[in-house]
Amino acid sequence: MQTYLTALYAILAVGFFAWLLSVVKRNVSFVDSLWSLFFLIATGVFAFSAHPLGARGLLVVTLVTCWALRLSIYITARNWGEAEDYRYQAIRTKNEPGFAFKSLYIVFGLQGLLAWLIALPLLPAVTEATGLGLFDAIAILLWTVGFIFEAGGDYQLLQFRKNPDNRGQVLNTGLWRLTRHPNYFGDFCVWWAYYLFALSAGGWWSLASPILMSFLLLRISGVVMLEKTITQRRPEYAEYIRRTNAFFPGPKRNARDANEAKS
Repeated sequence: MQTYLTALYAILAVGFFAWLLSVVKRNVSFVDSLWSLFFLIATGVFAFSAHPLGARGLLVVTLVTCWALRLSIYITARNWGEAEDYRYQAIRTKNEPGFAFKSLYIVFGLQGLLAWLIALPLLPAVTEATGLGLFDAIAILLWTVGFIFEAGGDYQLLQFRKNPDNRGQVLNTGLWRLTRHPNYFGDFCVWWAYYLFALSAGGWWSLASPILMSFLLLRISGVVMLEKTITQRRPEYAEYIRRTNAFFPGPKRNARDANEAKS
């Protein structure tokens, strides 16, 4: 428990210094770049406490590092030089006056706390030096599928946006043909993979973590939030919704199936 609490202190400390920078910049958007790094920080604390690492611990540290750095670098590059994200602008407007201070707990503190809670399976996965088993093998496969969907979806979207002819259009090819949110589905797979690592290490009690992450992706900060206003900005997205699965990958529905689903 002390190791888990130490991870919280480390996450909140980094969040605090990031908040100070956001006050100077008047922009809290870069908290998105920190999100995956919070998990890397927690994993580092767990690994330090478990030194020397067992085979599973070394594997999980490697996977978390790859996932966290890739996501943070991608989001940082995507947002570099851009104005504050519209989501945070809305939060800022609702919480003025005093948002500069309130953002310490509304934005940075809340995300740090959520990351700490969700990181729970990483504790047994990294620190329990039991032998590798079937759940570990399944976890590796699931993590790989998730990473391909998440990184691949981000890459395809980046290339799509680079083409000026695609401005205002909807990406509906590649992984985006199978699901409207391949990156969120990939994240979903990655976190259930981390839980399988924990389960293999005896950490069945960390089940709340992937459930919480799944809820956030499906109902709070993921699918629902992103699609809340997108059809107003891109009318053709409504057709994309009718023909493409929201989250779990599947074949594109034909026009007849789409109309039946609508009715």
